[in-house]
Order: sequence, then structure tokens, then C-alpha cells
Amino acid sequence: MARTEQTKGIRWRLWLNLALVGLALAVVILAARQVRRFVNTDPRFTLANPDDRGAGLTMDGVVHASRYRVLATFTPDFGRSVFLSPISERRRRLLAIDWVQDASIARIWPNRMAVHIKERKPVAFVNLPAPGGRGSRVLLIDAEGVLLEQPAQSHFAFPVLSGISDEQTEAERRLRVQAMTLLLDELGSLGKNISEVNAAAPENLVVVTQVEGVAVELVMGNQKFSQRMQNFLEHYPEIRRHSITARAFDLRLDDRITAGTERQ
Repeated sequence: MARTEQTKGIRWRLWLNLALVGLALAVVILAARQVRRFVNTDPRFTLANPDDRGAGLTMDGVVHASRYRVLATFTPDFGRSVFLSPISERRRRLLAIDWVQDASIARIWPNRMAVHIKERKPVAFVNLPAPGGRGSRVLLIDAEGVLLEQPAQSHFAFPVLSGISDEQTEAERRLRVQAMTLLLDELGSLGKNISEVNAAAPENLVVVTQVEGVAVELVMGNQKFSQRMQNFLEHYPEIRRHSITARAFDLRLDDRITAGTERQ
């Protein structure tokens, strides 16, 4: 009998504890809903329109990307609580804008949003056929092989990277950019006069450079770039005396420089 009463007492306390936990949980859920309703509807959390004084959206890092497109991404959010803005979706749309490599968005209490843009960094010009096959268009390309429209009134000093096409994947273009970058990094100051790098065959790079005021085409291969260029420059005066009309040279052999080689 005593054991039965003890068991009933334990069950009663268990149910009481469960009821208290359930009540506390209900209070928490109700409070959370009230807080959410408050921050979603109270005017103090409203994102101000960019035309208003003290607008609530700030942007930094935007140099070549379209400020209009960045701002337009947040058009549905103006006049609403900053806590209603779907941050992941807004970031996804920002990443689709030309020149934007990465983006971050932060809500700042109580009614502001801060957008930070990391732009792509071009490393070369590319010359591609224009749509319809009429003429050509000059674009830029970054280290990841992404093609970029050249901004109006921009001034860049890059070599032209040839061997790039619209049909190539970003991975294929990235391979050619990496080959060009490796060559230029190894050459250092020896490559200051290079105006074009042909990476159609990444394993056999060809460059166009100025030597003593003359444009020459040099087949560089895929290694020993600095050594090969230095050797060519040291022997160029003698080469020019013996091959006055030659404008193309193959530097891939360590013991000789061959004149008259056509672009590979």
C-alpha cells in the first residue's frame, strides 16, 4: 500500500513537472512570437528609402560594379523592417552582378543594413569576336577566368591574353590565366615590355614584346622563362645583325635561339 502511494506521488510530481515545462515552453514561444511581431512591424526597424535623409543602406567596396544594380537588389526591403530582408537571397543576387566576386550583408540595430562588396581584379585584356561576327570586343579577365565588361572611363595597363574564347569554360580560361601569371611573375622586370601573351597552348606560351623599339614574337615554352628571356636579350644585338628582318624567335632550346619560328 505504501509503495502504491509512493508510486502515485512520483507520477503526480512527474506530471506536474511536465506541465510546468510545457507552460514555460508555451510562454517562451509566445514571447518569441511577440518579439518577432514587434521587430517586423515597429517603425523603428524600418529600412529608410535611399532617397530619404539618413538612408539606412550603406555600401562599400563598389568601384567598377554597378551601384544601381547593387542598390536595386534591396528595392523590396525599403520601407519594411530590416529583419524581414532575406539575407541569403539578397547575397545570391549580388553575386550575379558583373564584377562582384563576393558580398556580405549585415543588419545593424535598429534599422540599418551594411553591404560590403569584394570586386574581381582583372589581370589582362582579351579580344573576342563581337556578336554576329562583326568586328571584335575588348573585355577584361580575372584570375579565375571570369570575363568582365570594361567599365566606362576606366584605365588599366595589362597585356592582352590571347587564346581565350567564349566557348571555353571558366576552368579552361583559368588554366590559361594561370599560365600567363606564372610567366609574368617569373619574368618580373624582364617582362615589362610584353604587350601580349598567347596561351592558346598553355604548355607552350608565346609572347609579343618590345626589344630596342622592335616588336618581336618569342616562343617561351612552359619553363625557364627568366633564363630564356635574359639569354635572348643578351644576344639580341648580335642576332639582329645577322637576322635583320627576323621578328619571331624560338627560345625553347637551351643551346640556341632559332629565328623565324611562327606562332604556335
